[in-house]
Amino acid sequence: MSLVVQKYGGTSVGGVERIQAVAERVGRSRRAGHQVVAVVSAMAGETNRLLELAGKLASQPIEREVDVLLATGEQETAALLSIALQERGFKARSFLGHQVRIDTDSTFGRARIRRIDADRLRASLERGEIAVVAGFQGVDDDANITTLGRGGSDTSAVAVAAALKADVCEIYTDVDGVYTSDPRICPRARKLPRISHDEMLELASLGAKVLQIRSVEFAKRYGVPLHVRSSFDESEGTWVVPEEEGMEQVLVSGVSLDRDQAKLTVRHVPDRPGVAFAILGPIAAAHISVDMIIQNASAAGDTDMTFTVAKTDFRQALALVEQTAKGIGAQGVSADTDVVKVSVVGLGMRSHAGVAAKMFEILAHEGINIQMISTSEIKISVVIDAKYGELAVRALHAGLVEASDAAAEA
Repeated sequence: MSLVVQKYGGTSVGGVERIQAVAERVGRSRRAGHQVVAVVSAMAGETNRLLELAGKLASQPIEREVDVLLATGEQETAALLSIALQERGFKARSFLGHQVRIDTDSTFGRARIRRIDADRLRASLERGEIAVVAGFQGVDDDANITTLGRGGSDTSAVAVAAALKADVCEIYTDVDGVYTSDPRICPRARKLPRISHDEMLELASLGAKVLQIRSVEFAKRYGVPLHVRSSFDESEGTWVVPEEEGMEQVLVSGVSLDRDQAKLTVRHVPDRPGVAFAILGPIAAAHISVDMIIQNASAAGDTDMTFTVAKTDFRQALALVEQTAKGIGAQGVSADTDVVKVSVVGLGMRSHAGVAAKMFEILAHEGINIQMISTSEIKISVVIDAKYGELAVRALHAGLVEASDAAAEA
């Protein structure tokens, strides 16, 4: 008997019929003799609907109350799936975040898991029950309900799997695995049978929506085997695994497009120690993540600093930066939300030279201007005009992924 954690996303539980289909799949795993924990998201569109309701009552709802509201989406799904399982003759019990218990910090809207007390889940499994856990939520030290941010049910599932030392964590979604690019943009994108944790971390951070980045971090840190699968068929998906021999032979594993980008530039900043902290410190204090950062070479005693944030954080970041700019004597702040980030990722980039040059050549051939560049050992990202995003992805996929596949087959 193995212990399996299965996570079902919003599209997988998007209505009564789909919840019944999930109950059938979970039931098959239980009949096969496995202990099963099912972690569920809210129904597709439910979180947005709840946010719209809050927005009709207040322009800036208190974050604590927003978390109380949003957590009801997963509560609804957990109860419905438990009911569906019970109707099929299974013993099942639903658990909310505070019942598990999933302890988090108090950063409402993007709380981080500190620890999980899985004793109640273990007891439930020992009684022969299927444990159905509401994802996306936890509880802080003051017993406040917290939520983990968009995609947080992935993190809930992997964290629960780690706490229970599960044999596998299956992530069920509306796609059947991790692809070399978004098939809706690149029809020739292919499914990857296996991908390393590090490559998946980069792709998740760069806009790939298959897995939430913190879930991959948990999986890597605690050695949780991850299997990304479709909830609509029985096909093998993509395994997210530690780096394996031969993975570096693949030059580029994926090309991603991140539309959730906004660019801020603080112009003519006094070039002196402490200014970068003065600009970015208040943003960090507001729990806003900064992505790419460029500081231009100093000229005449001042410099420009450009950085990117998620569009969801743009207005708050802009207000903070404008306030800081006045205090440090900068000339002003300019902003641009009409940008995207395009990235190529691959372990093979560590040992193969010339990937950046080839990437820039491909973009130049398409007449695409690069505004910002960021690199890591296995990733190159560029910020470009939003209107060129899909063109850039298709061109880079053809020139780097498909060309490499053709060369390997030759």
